[in-house]
Order: sequence, then structure tokens, then C-alpha cells
Amino acid sequence: MADENLSELSFEEALAQLEKIVQELESGRIKLDDAVASYEKAVALKKLCEEKLHSAQLKIEKIEITPDNQVSSSEFAVPEA
Repeated sequence: MADENLSELSFEEALAQLEKIVQELESGRIKLDDAVASYEKAVALKKLCEEKLHSAQLKIEKIEITPDNQVSSSEFAVPEA
């Protein structure tokens, strides 16, 4: 899969590809040039996963029960990094 198509992957697909690359690199049975290319793709996949997680976090609503037992929701506060 070409790098320009990475953005079309779901989080789960990107994570599965990332895990496969890590296993290949850890095996030590990959040629140096292939290892470098795999590492570069792994970095792109990691960034994609982080972006998808951040996007999902922003969509989460915080559900609260008020003192008078009413249910309310508010935007999830994202802590500053």
C-alpha cells in the first residue's frame, strides 16, 4: 500500500500494519534497505494512529449527573500536552 493511501486506513488497520512491521523489524531477518523503508512507514502509521485517537478523544462527551439527579453532557476537556 502506498503511503498516500495510509490516511484511508481505519485505526485498527493501521495498528495491525504497525504491529506487523514491528515484528518484522524485531525478527532481524529483514534487509537493511527494507528495514529503513519499513521504519519510515511505521513512523507514518504511528502518526496516523495518534491522530485518529486524538480525533476520537475530541468527540467523546463527558456525561455527568447533576446534584438534582439530571443527566447532562459536556464536551470532554482535553488535557494540555
